[in-house]
Amino acid sequence: MSESVIEALPGGLMDVAAAADLIKKGEFLVVAGDAELLAKLPKGNWIGGTIPYFMGPRGGECSRKQVFVTRVGGPAEAPTIKIYDVTNLDQICLDAPDNGYSLIILPAFSAVHAHYARNAPGFEDMFVKPVIGWVSGVHLDHLADAVPQVFDGSRGEAETDAAVVMHVPLPPTCYAQVDIINGMQQGSGPTIRFPSTGFSATTAKIDGVDQNFAEYLVKNRVDTKLPLVADYCGAMINVSIKGVDEKEGRVDFYAPVFADSEYRVAEGTLPAFSQGDGAGTTFSCNCILNYLYGELEGKRTADFTGPMTFGEIAYLLLNQTLVHMRIVRS
Repeated sequence: MSESVIEALPGGLMDVAAAADLIKKGEFLVVAGDAELLAKLPKGNWIGGTIPYFMGPRGGECSRKQVFVTRVGGPAEAPTIKIYDVTNLDQICLDAPDNGYSLIILPAFSAVHAHYARNAPGFEDMFVKPVIGWVSGVHLDHLADAVPQVFDGSRGEAETDAAVVMHVPLPPTCYAQVDIINGMQQGSGPTIRFPSTGFSATTAKIDGVDQNFAEYLVKNRVDTKLPLVADYCGAMINVSIKGVDEKEGRVDFYAPVFADSEYRVAEGTLPAFSQGDGAGTTFSCNCILNYLYGELEGKRTADFTGPMTFGEIAYLLLNQTLVHMRIVRS
């Protein structure tokens, strides 16, 4: 049986007027951009999230004058848009079409972001139905005074503590193929286990010995630009270090560490993401930490374009990873 990739619809960076024209035509879209720009878009068949960092056709850039538009590919019938909070977030995959995919955007640092990060692996039908998306953020100069938002374009409303999801049904001859590109690998250093699941840790078992984790990182001069990496059945999953508070003896993370997982600090250089086949990609996003640490401003990541985000979602919440999806016709 032969398979072919459905060609992605053209989108990319554009001004608000061009994005509004697509919305007025009834197109189904995912839009990333500055909050003031998203608020100017008309009601329609779109979802969005705040972020001013992008991988465009000319390379990585920060823009507060343009939005990044992804045109939703392959629907067999009209997608549906729904809002979820912590009370019904576990219903996402149950609400998803039997054959299709779900595009999700979560606002960073919110309760719904934390809930998804901790509990998504246990949601019913997770890993059975494709889920892909990203975590919205803000300009890095405004981390202290701006709040990440998501937008339900069908209502023309923004949310700061809810997930917005577009459920996209596909024809029976097609399926969504979600994949990741992660240049990180587990290093050869000591194994690290944490006593509890969470976005921060004070103690850890390092090669079986209880230690203060912040003290360990400082004493051993660990490069905190490199994430912790766990091997999930052959898939390398990163947890990026947000900060080390020596005074409090605490390490904060951009995604939760799990008590039942074994981690090692990544080794090697930060990936440039210049490899990989982006042909037919209908959606992709990459991490803001890759943008910063990999110095991606003005550099391209093969044919992958999209928002540079505060977290990536390929079923689970990921860090320092490029996430992409193709629609395949069988």
